[in-house]
Amino acid sequence: MYFFDKQCKVLQKPLLSLQNVSISLFHKNKEKQKLVHNISLHVASGEIVGIVGESGSGKSLTCLSIPGLLHHNLKVVQGSILFEDQELLSLSDQKLRSFRGNKIAMVFQEPMSSFNPVMTCGKQVDEMIQLHLSIDRKEVKSHTLSLFKKVQLRDPERAYDSYPHELSGGQLQRIMIAMAISCDPLLLIADECTTALDVTVQKEILLLLKALNKELQLTILFISHDLGVIKDIADQVVVMKDGRIVEQGKAEVIFNTPQENYTKMLLASTPPSNVSLKALPKPEMFFDQSAFSLEKVKIFYREHTILNEEIENRKKYIVEQETILDVRNISKKFVSERNFWGKPKKIIHAVNDLSFALKKSETLGIVGESGSGKSTVSKAILQLIKPDSGEIDFQGQRLDLMALRDLRKVRKHIQYIFQDPYSSLNPRLTVGFAIQEPMKIHNIRESKAKRKEFALELLEKVGMSAEHYDRYPHEFSGGQRQRICIARALALEPKVLVCDEIVSALDVSVQAQVLNLLVDLRKELELSMIFVTHDLSIVRFLCERTLVMRKGEKVEYGWTDEIFEDPSSDYTKKLLDSIPGKQLAL
Repeated sequence: MYFFDKQCKVLQKPLLSLQNVSISLFHKNKEKQKLVHNISLHVASGEIVGIVGESGSGKSLTCLSIPGLLHHNLKVVQGSILFEDQELLSLSDQKLRSFRGNKIAMVFQEPMSSFNPVMTCGKQVDEMIQLHLSIDRKEVKSHTLSLFKKVQLRDPERAYDSYPHELSGGQLQRIMIAMAISCDPLLLIADECTTALDVTVQKEILLLLKALNKELQLTILFISHDLGVIKDIADQVVVMKDGRIVEQGKAEVIFNTPQENYTKMLLASTPPSNVSLKALPKPEMFFDQSAFSLEKVKIFYREHTILNEEIENRKKYIVEQETILDVRNISKKFVSERNFWGKPKKIIHAVNDLSFALKKSETLGIVGESGSGKSTVSKAILQLIKPDSGEIDFQGQRLDLMALRDLRKVRKHIQYIFQDPYSSLNPRLTVGFAIQEPMKIHNIRESKAKRKEFALELLEKVGMSAEHYDRYPHEFSGGQRQRICIARALALEPKVLVCDEIVSALDVSVQAQVLNLLVDLRKELELSMIFVTHDLSIVRFLCERTLVMRKGEKVEYGWTDEIFEDPSSDYTKKLLDSIPGKQLAL
């Protein structure tokens, strides 16, 4: 198969071609469910193709089928996968091994789980080279070090001798890319390889992949649920939903003039970083074909953009409110390494002399990269981590001086919502019981019937229904579980919500729904919120004030709109410049 132009002249033969590929789940050798339906796509040599879609769209399954890495319960039941005119589906496992790593390489989502923890990183790359290339053993190390330099590792020698746990996520991802390109593959499949990384590291990895694409003419198949990342890297875009291709074409066409409602919904659900919005579009407005039009989406954005006058009025309102939480000069150190005698050898300053205040009905965003100390601060507020020094006042009460018994009484007013909703819920408790349990502990509502009535009200408030009351956590999606965690936190009628990266693992459409819910709850209940995140677009949408942290220090603190329009620190400018896709709103 060849690509043709309008005059039917041959332009280029595809390096990879998938034709009507379908993948099914099997149980006891019987086909149980079809997960991927009739996927057809063609990838030219030297091209970067982005595959985007939400969880369950089939994008990873499709790419895993190319090098034959599907789980034994999954099989390609129809179609063709051609790589350099070679039908991969007809090859034996032994012949496929000669393709893997040699001609088709893969970079997985979580670098830490992809490495052998008892081998140094350098030896693991050496092993890959020795397996596929006929290089003298004495020259293998120098070849590995040259690869480490190519992927821009700052200290190649140190990285070579380090074990995986001794390196950061960004460094491990670079080593994984070095391993992937060690045998000069023709195709690199990158499966969500920047998802777990900070925005600045993510940008570095994207720039690295683009440089390798240009320098080595490396063809890249890049999988992501983040449209901003896809916009920054891809030449062609494939949008998937429910195991099917919804739309595909050139990146500029997909992002500037999307044709399918699902693509438009994905684009519109991403909070824009250049304007402040009152709300994000609801997914249902995109799927009512009779009422939908692109003009309606544009009207929605115009109507929901917060004007400068409204922003100034909101600032005045916040300033006039009482200070509900006052954090003064808190510091926290952790011992990361001890000597033979148990004495501290290496100390990390997680938080250093940090101060800020939270007003009633205000949302404060705390942003920073991994290791900046933002989660340590949020846990110190509830005294889940005791600061070494400093003062924390909640409505005039010193939390840092309280006895545990008194602290428990105050904690009902400050509720913490964790990043992973599944591990936050007891799998043996029904949703209704999980919401009622804290009410019973703190004697909220006088009877079981009253508590159940309030729990049902809360479920409705967070967009759930009464029929969910008797179900268990495993019966819900990630977005629904996060709503249940919010309902449980609201059960104690708190004055402050501390949200620690609560939307980072959610798809963009579900993320938009949760963010809209938080905005509505803030208005209705006059809640104060601390929102911990590394996503600056969310901060622009949700937070009146922003605290930027780096290595435990306060880099910048002020009104969100002012920080976005005129950041005073170089670090904040770097974070803002690293936002993927910059502006995706339609």
